[in-house]
Amino acid sequence: MGRILITGAGGQLGLTFQEHIHDFPEVSFDLKTSSELDIAQPVQLADTFRIGQYDFCINCAAYTNVENAEKHPEEAFAVNAEGVKNLAEICKEHGTTLIHISTDYVFDGEKKSAYSIDDTPNPINEYGKSKLAGEKFIQQILPNHYIIRTSWLYSKKYGHNFYRTILRKALDGEDLYVTDAQEGCPTNTERLAMFIMKEIVLGNKPFGLYHFTDGEPMTWYDFAQKILDENGLKHKVKLVLDANYRTFAKRPKNSVLAE
Repeated sequence: MGRILITGAGGQLGLTFQEHIHDFPEVSFDLKTSSELDIAQPVQLADTFRIGQYDFCINCAAYTNVENAEKHPEEAFAVNAEGVKNLAEICKEHGTTLIHISTDYVFDGEKKSAYSIDDTPNPINEYGKSKLAGEKFIQQILPNHYIIRTSWLYSKKYGHNFYRTILRKALDGEDLYVTDAQEGCPTNTERLAMFIMKEIVLGNKPFGLYHFTDGEPMTWYDFAQKILDENGLKHKVKLVLDANYRTFAKRPKNSVLAE
């Protein structure tokens, strides 16, 4: 099946792919962290693609700090929009299929039911706007692409995410104050990585836009309860529903995605 480039390989999804590379002996992987390959630098991309001869590029590189993106939008757009544009252009030049990870934050959260791929995006923060701009660049430039929107992505092993933060604080005996002001579908990086490998890289899904989550809507408070239950910590820590949700960036109240 050829060669796969994974950008942003130092993040939680990239590290999940790295853990499973031996599960797919029919392909070879080239994993590049953001320090090894900056998608905002066209010269770096050109050099990497000229040597690599890739059949697929799975783009896990992204600027994901929602709060900082609101304060410094140019930094988010440099990676999530212009960087993705660079990647789409180099993939087109080399005949590489791009698999790009996007987000539920392209929606405003006002819909009362789950968002489908047919719903019109309307991001309410700079992070969401930058991710939507990246999607549009791909759709304009590169016919052979997959855009996968996911929500509340977490790994139990890697990275800074809600799951690992709640678990760490609980194990340290801290009281937990968690909001129920947002609803979404937590998505395990393991399931997303397997979906990409089995149904896209090794499967025959048509090109286009997809939504992928674990499929169970819940609030952040519900998710925290689930994490505590799963780790036998339900009765060992105080979980408090916090109505005073403090955030600089606006966040969609409803992030549920329909596949």
